[in-house]
Amino acid sequence: MDFYKYHGLGNDYIVIDPSGNNVALNPETIKLICDRNLGIGSDGILYGPLFGDGPMRLRIFNPDGSEAEKSGNGVRIFTRYLLEHGYVKGDTASFMTPGGPIEAKLLDPAAYLIKVNMGSCIFDSERIPVAGPRREVLNEPVEILGKRYLMTCVSMGNPHCVIPLKAISRELACELGPAIERHPLFPNRINMQLAQVIDRRSLRIEIWERGAGYTLASGSSSCAAACAARRLGLVDGSVTVHMPGGSLSIDIGNDWSVSMTGPVASVSEGNFTPEFRKLLAGV
Repeated sequence: MDFYKYHGLGNDYIVIDPSGNNVALNPETIKLICDRNLGIGSDGILYGPLFGDGPMRLRIFNPDGSEAEKSGNGVRIFTRYLLEHGYVKGDTASFMTPGGPIEAKLLDPAAYLIKVNMGSCIFDSERIPVAGPRREVLNEPVEILGKRYLMTCVSMGNPHCVIPLKAISRELACELGPAIERHPLFPNRINMQLAQVIDRRSLRIEIWERGAGYTLASGSSSCAAACAARRLGLVDGSVTVHMPGGSLSIDIGNDWSVSMTGPVASVSEGNFTPEFRKLLAGV
């Protein structure tokens, strides 16, 4: 098969395995494959496994053709792919992303519930990155479209801007998201989460993803929002993050290590037709 499609809470990805496929990925072919009218349609492409010196690797591409450092839903999906196609034995997988190493474990085969060690959250402005003097970006004022908001910025191996609010909506995320993503404070662009605290153990978020736009769910966004809320003293160390696509369980250690647990669903698998391959070769 040329591709395998999965989703994590409505956040869908296409897995393209280079061992069985010679499609050349570049920004234009990625855009075409991910296009929901002209291509297969997805929130991104997972390209791997890749082998060479060191551990098995995964590359993650956004639907605008750019490359992402990490994706929480993406790494859960890729873990399922590795398990189903015999790249790893047992119920665990480990691999490398540009945003750092991933260790994952299948907890429930029936529901394909997967727990992932996402590494540690980082609030250091130089490592996120956020422009200006080196600092922890906590409850920092930022002006967006003429209004003042308080933001807390986090790296989960990829950059996030979390804005706590009393009320959130898809409409507000779509309004603020593009302006935040490309704000001059963020030299590498940034993912945005609007976060509403429900209680000490639960959050609700709306998400605008860098390079993808509005998304129903995001694993790294859930981790970032939970870490930001905990750093601000708003929640405890174990948090359920609710999104339009569903919920993830996030656990934050005293050392700020983060794990994420959630399901993965299989959607389809198939081949690119000769006509579509010709299109890909021509862009």
